[in-house]
Amino acid sequence: MKKGLFLLGITLIIIGVLFFYQQDLQKAYYSFLRSYRDESSNLDNKNEYYRDYDFEFVQNVDDLSPMSRQDLLNIFYTAINSGIDDFTFYCPGEYSSCLNEVENLANDQELLSHINNFVHPFNGFNHIETQYDSLGEVNIHIEKSYTDEQIQEVSDRVSELADQLIVPTDTDINNILRVHDYIIDHSVYDSNRSDYNDTTYHSDIAYGPLLEGYGICGGYTDAMQLFLEEMGIESYKVSSEQHVWNAVYLNHQWLHLDLTWDDPVTTTGQNVLEHDFFLIDTPTLLSIEQTEHQFDTSIYSELV
Repeated sequence: MKKGLFLLGITLIIIGVLFFYQQDLQKAYYSFLRSYRDESSNLDNKNEYYRDYDFEFVQNVDDLSPMSRQDLLNIFYTAINSGIDDFTFYCPGEYSSCLNEVENLANDQELLSHINNFVHPFNGFNHIETQYDSLGEVNIHIEKSYTDEQIQEVSDRVSELADQLIVPTDTDINNILRVHDYIIDHSVYDSNRSDYNDTTYHSDIAYGPLLEGYGICGGYTDAMQLFLEEMGIESYKVSSEQHVWNAVYLNHQWLHLDLTWDDPVTTTGQNVLEHDFFLIDTPTLLSIEQTEHQFDTSIYSELV
């Protein structure tokens, strides 16, 4: 009897100690996980569409211990840019507002969409989900905009057309012009998608204009960016509240390229090819159109 009471007492003491030091033990456990993750980060599994580009708004990082809001933006960008589906990092205790910043970022879909504009189209997300706990573990789940089958079909089409449209001995401007004209000549603006949300065609991604002949601004922009990647020309997507188009780095200058507005919808249904928005600077862009092309200069600051 005494032995049983003694064992019960010891057990209760151990439970009490564990309960009292629960948070410390959990913190120690997560500290171990942090150090382990730092040594074997899943960012090592970058896919072939990873872009080794740094921009003024976001940069690729190796250090996954954030100490500021900018560090968090960089980690999210690096994770999306790497093409991984699931990613984990940890908020350090020294960064007391880290989880609040993570929560704000996770709930700011507009800001996440802007970050998404800086990655390769095939690594861009259709949906991103962020989960976190009180001890600082942050998990990001990324659902891509393109399926593996769509990536294969679009890649094959881009390779086939690149052999026809991209001439290695020609200038970048002429090569971009041929691609610009081809996409516009072989696709029409999908008014049913933009006006009535008719999803008959995949016009919001490159699959639409390149394989179905229909595009909206997202599809035109993705298609053009894939060819810019093929040419090794640095670019990203620019978005305003209503529109998206390409930013292209050419001859040491960032320029605008908008295939959607160079493929206007006409009342007669006639196919029109224009070049008003072909590789123009920001003052020229805003002198032509100031409604749908008002972009956030703090995000796309290279264009200012």
